[in-house]
Amino acid sequence: MEKVRSARGTLRGTNARGFTLIETALATIIIGTGVLAIVSAHQAFYKQNEWSTHASTGQRLGNEIRELTLHLPRHDPVTGISYWGPEPTEFEVEDFDDLDDFDGEDGTGIVFSEAMGNGPISALGYPMTDMAGWSQRVFVENVDPFDLTTVVGDGATDMVRMRVIVEYQGVGDPAPREITRVTWIAPG
Repeated sequence: MEKVRSARGTLRGTNARGFTLIETALATIIIGTGVLAIVSAHQAFYKQNEWSTHASTGQRLGNEIRELTLHLPRHDPVTGISYWGPEPTEFEVEDFDDLDDFDGEDGTGIVFSEAMGNGPISALGYPMTDMAGWSQRVFVENVDPFDLTTVVGDGATDMVRMRVIVEYQGVGDPAPREITRVTWIAPG
């Protein structure tokens, strides 16, 4: 093949080497899409990891209350079922000597959280450190022994259901969100 010089002085008929503008743009789009996919996958992994960490911490905090109350009687050894909630001389968790003490003074549960300065608490009854944002809400309910979903009056039966709702409120969260719920029956 004969090479001919054009009017501009370039050779015509030679094979051009290198990328065209379209090839370069297409390669940029393909690489950019791959990078975006990697960033998106990394973000999804981070959120999944955060959820699993919160779920395991929540389960642990719920089981701490369960272990704390495992060997306590359902009702006070002295006052029996005549007094629901902590007795007038029981102010701290260390003073609680029966399950109904954990239902609070007005029977609507008790909350242990770092924000309130009393928790969350461990199985030994002491506040746990470095648990900012975490809380344990404990409820104690008498239930029908033949239908464990039916709540009856305080002290009406010997069957007691304990419920711990573990919540977490992060720095940017407007309100605490429930992470886990641990429920068990203390039979009569």
